[in-house]
Amino acid sequence: MLRVLQRASRLVAPGARAFSSDTGNSKLVLTEVDDKTGYATVTLNRPPVNSLSLELLTAISDALDDLQNNKSRGMILTSSSNTVFSAGLDIMEMYKPNQDRLRAFWSTLQDVWFKLYGSPFPTAAAINGHAPAGGCLLSLCCEYRVMCPNYTIGLNETQLGIVAPTWFQASLRNTISRRESELALTLGKMYTTDEALKVGLVDEVAENKEKALEQATNFLNRFRKISPMARAMTKQALRSKDIVELEDNRSQDIDLFVYAVNQPNVQKGLEVYLESLKKKAQK
Repeated sequence: MLRVLQRASRLVAPGARAFSSDTGNSKLVLTEVDDKTGYATVTLNRPPVNSLSLELLTAISDALDDLQNNKSRGMILTSSSNTVFSAGLDIMEMYKPNQDRLRAFWSTLQDVWFKLYGSPFPTAAAINGHAPAGGCLLSLCCEYRVMCPNYTIGLNETQLGIVAPTWFQASLRNTISRRESELALTLGKMYTTDEALKVGLVDEVAENKEKALEQATNFLNRFRKISPMARAMTKQALRSKDIVELEDNRSQDIDLFVYAVNQPNVQKGLEVYLESLKKKAQK
């Protein structure tokens, strides 16, 4: 835990605060900073469903670096889509993959998780659409979630024949009860907005995206009179076990993912899933 606290101390040390909206790929991730509050709204912008490709994950990682380097006062994560927050990992990254790209893909997802789950600045997710699998993970990394009605959210990996990695599981256990997490993960359960609110998977419901952003801002405002250093170090201490576990096993986690994805039964399952998507699109 000491090294995590030392990292937090470095991240929130006093420094110049000059924000940039250029994340390295402004088309995939849009960053807008409110001059009055100092909060950044980071918008996922990969139509149609913000599926997490290597390029989108890289853009998210770059955006988080920019906010961290410029001592952000807070971040709200949302989507440019009207119906989908993020559909999760891009299946095409895993179906008949290039092996070097596959490893880079998973390593970059790890980077995003480290930076978002362990960010020194407060974070909130304005979930304005469906958020399965990786989309749910991004929201779980944030400290607060507000969701619009009539959507679904959850880590549904087992429904696709995939095992959610331990750090996905840890993110869920950090949010809801261990018992509910076990049921959710083994069933691959997708929660409606109301169900998610009931079990604590989301903290609030907002009638639309505009209200969701407003409520997320209200959450960030709670920390205006709290020492950034004390807040960041407390958060890091609470999440340190999960962070250190992945840091210590990062290479093995990549190897395990690559091995699992290349199994014939997994490739067959991905193929069947892609065929089902094609049939839906043709209807």
